[in-house]
Amino acid sequence: MKQRAAFGSRSFRRYRRGVTKTRRVGVVGAGQLARMMIEASADCGVQVVVLASTNDDSAVSLASECKLGAATSYEALSDLAASCEFLTFDHELVDLEVLARLEREGVVLRPSPRSLAYSVDKAAQREYFAQLGMPLPDFLVLREPDPAAVASFLQAHEGRAVVKLATGGYDGRGVFFADSPATATQLITDIAPSGTIVLEERLELIAEVSQMVVRGVDGAIETYPLVTTVQARGMCNEVRYPTTLAAALVDQAEGLTRHIAKAVELVGVMAVEYFVTEAGLVVNELALRPHNSGHWTIEACATSQFANHLLAVSGQPLGPTTPLVEAAVMVNVVGADRPGSLEAARAVGGAHVHDYGKSWRPGRKLGHVTVVGDDPAALRVTAWKSAHAYGTQSQESPT
Repeated sequence: MKQRAAFGSRSFRRYRRGVTKTRRVGVVGAGQLARMMIEASADCGVQVVVLASTNDDSAVSLASECKLGAATSYEALSDLAASCEFLTFDHELVDLEVLARLEREGVVLRPSPRSLAYSVDKAAQREYFAQLGMPLPDFLVLREPDPAAVASFLQAHEGRAVVKLATGGYDGRGVFFADSPATATQLITDIAPSGTIVLEERLELIAEVSQMVVRGVDGAIETYPLVTTVQARGMCNEVRYPTTLAAALVDQAEGLTRHIAKAVELVGVMAVEYFVTEAGLVVNELALRPHNSGHWTIEACATSQFANHLLAVSGQPLGPTTPLVEAAVMVNVVGADRPGSLEAARAVGGAHVHDYGKSWRPGRKLGHVTVVGDDPAALRVTAWKSAHAYGTQSQESPT
C-alpha cells in the first residue's frame, strides 16, 4: 500500500510553507460541505464565514463566524460579502440574477454566476453542451407547453423518458421516470407550473462514474481520479476508487472533464457525473462545488477536494491531487428508521467516520465513512460495517 499522508499532514504543511496571509472566504450555505471546508481551512490560510439559514445548520457549530439569512437574499449576500474577500457556495439553490447584481457591484464570486448557470439550470447546461458537441442523452427543453414536440419525442423513445425540473432539484428531487407516454405526459402536466422542464431519453446504464476537477484563477487544472458511484433512492450510496472501467473510457472522461472545466470557466472544484453506456460515456450532471463523490479525497489524496476548492477560490496555487492509497471506499450514512451509534461506527478498525453534526431523522444525510487500503473488497466490508453501525438506511449493493 502507498504511504498515506492526507491533507493537513506535515508533508502538506511543508508544501504550504511560507503562506502566511489569511484570506476570508464567505460560503453561501452552511451544510455539511461548508462544514468540511471549515475543517480544511486552517491549512489553506483561509478563514471561512458561513451564511446559514438557521442556527441548526451543519457548519454553524464549527464556524468561527456565522451570518443568518437566505441564500437568495440580496441583503444577506451583501452583508456576507462586506466581511469577506471572496464568495463561494455549498449548494445550487441560489438566485442567479441576484448573484449577477452582486458581481456588477464588485463582489468576487467564485465560481461566477455565468459558470454556476450550468449547474443551477439543467436546461442551460444541456443546450450549451449540445453546442459544444458533448455526449448527451437525447433531450427536449420545455419552457412552455408543446404537446406536439412532446408526442414526437416520446414516440421516438417508445414512451420511456426522464422528466426533470430544470432548476431546484438535487439528490433525486425534481427527477421523475416514465415508462409510457401517458405517464410522461401526466408528469409534465403536473410539474409544469414549477418551471422549465427537461425531457430526456432513458438510457440503459452499465455504470455511473464521477470525476472531480479543480481549476484556479490562472487557468491551472488538476483532476482527481475517476471513481465509480453507486446510487440508491436518488442519492449517492457508495463511491469506489479505483474505477474498474477500461482505460479508454478513463481517458475519455479525463478529456471531457478538462474540456468542461474550461468551457464553463470554472474557478474552484467541480464534479462531472457520467453515465456509462454501450456507446461510451454520456454527461449527466455538474456540481460546481465540493461533491459527495469527492469525499474520499480527504483521506486518500494529497489535497482534499475541500482544501483545493478553498485554495482555488481564494486565488492561491492548487494543491497536488495525487492519490496516496491503492484503493478507497466511501459510504454515505443516511438516517434509518431509528438512530444508530456513532461510537460503534468509530470503533470499527480502519474506518474514518465523518459526522455532520446533524440531529437524526430518517432519510437525512448524517455523515459518511471512508476506508482506505489495498484490497477493495475488504475495504467495502469494513466501510459498510461501520456505516451500518452508524445507522444508515442504505443497503449494501452487489459488487
